[in-house]
Amino acid sequence: MNRKLISGLLAAMLIIPLMLSACSSSKPEVNKVRIGEVTRSIFYAPQYVAISQGFFKEEGLEIDLQTTPGGDKTMTALLSGVIDVALVGSETSIYVKQQGSDDPVINFDQLTQTDGTFLVSRKPVANFDWNMLKGVTFLGQRKGGMPQMAGEFTLKKHNIDPKSDLTMIQNVDFANIPSAFVSGTGDYVQMFEPQATMIEKEGKGTVIASFGKESGALPYTVFMTKKSFMTKNPNTVQKFTNAIQKAQNWVRDHSVDEISASIVSYFANTDIDVVKNVVKRYKEQSSFATDGIIDQAEWNNLLDVMNAAGELKSRVEWKDVVDNSFAEKAKSNVK
Repeated sequence: MNRKLISGLLAAMLIIPLMLSACSSSKPEVNKVRIGEVTRSIFYAPQYVAISQGFFKEEGLEIDLQTTPGGDKTMTALLSGVIDVALVGSETSIYVKQQGSDDPVINFDQLTQTDGTFLVSRKPVANFDWNMLKGVTFLGQRKGGMPQMAGEFTLKKHNIDPKSDLTMIQNVDFANIPSAFVSGTGDYVQMFEPQATMIEKEGKGTVIASFGKESGALPYTVFMTKKSFMTKNPNTVQKFTNAIQKAQNWVRDHSVDEISASIVSYFANTDIDVVKNVVKRYKEQSSFATDGIIDQAEWNNLLDVMNAAGELKSRVEWKDVVDNSFAEKAKSNVK
């Protein structure tokens, strides 16, 4: 083997790793994003608008939307790499942070900014006062979940101890809460839409108050991803956030009828009038965030809510699990 060939092989052995490294660093970002939503809900209307109005496509993204019922299942899917982005309560990122992680979960785009549940009574209540709940049987949500914590925060705000002033039921699965109430469990129930409106239309209950109005502004439902995915795919995350901002602008500027028509295909078994009623309720109480920025005041309110529920080991700093850079850029550039 001549010297020239040996020299060429040695040079190639040195160059190839560098070429592979360069190829790896310039590897194209993903253009298909797998979203896991914690439930299918009209509460998430801007997400469905982003798909139905083609805003993700405009950004060059293909969306694979999966429903992974429950915050624990959604977070497990994210941490195990089954999905790329989770749409779930921001409290889940705090639980992950408290447990410790080499690849933290980062909140990067807010979708809803209030609690989405309502107080439903079995019978109509004239001149409702929160003190009327003392002594009743209350069908609540899952312990440690954002709905339950917002519910307890609201009760305590009205000087009601959820442990001693009423009988709290929390052993019913999320999906079975409406049927449990209809079958006779509880005098009052904390319930999401559209089930609350549907029960009201059937004459089996009455919506009498909003936990969203009572518990204040919160980073309630947020798009989050692992830090590693964000680092490897910053342009994809930006395009994703741009699409959601377009949808948020569209929802802000369009009527209840137009929003309902845009999302009704995602709720095939729900009457269009029910969809309209739910969209109207959420829009009127400003549940749909108008941009994806998670501000410190909202975050601190979230920590207060979690602390009141006894679910906060220590206050997790906003800067440790929130990255607003994508939402700020989207708000600035998307018109």
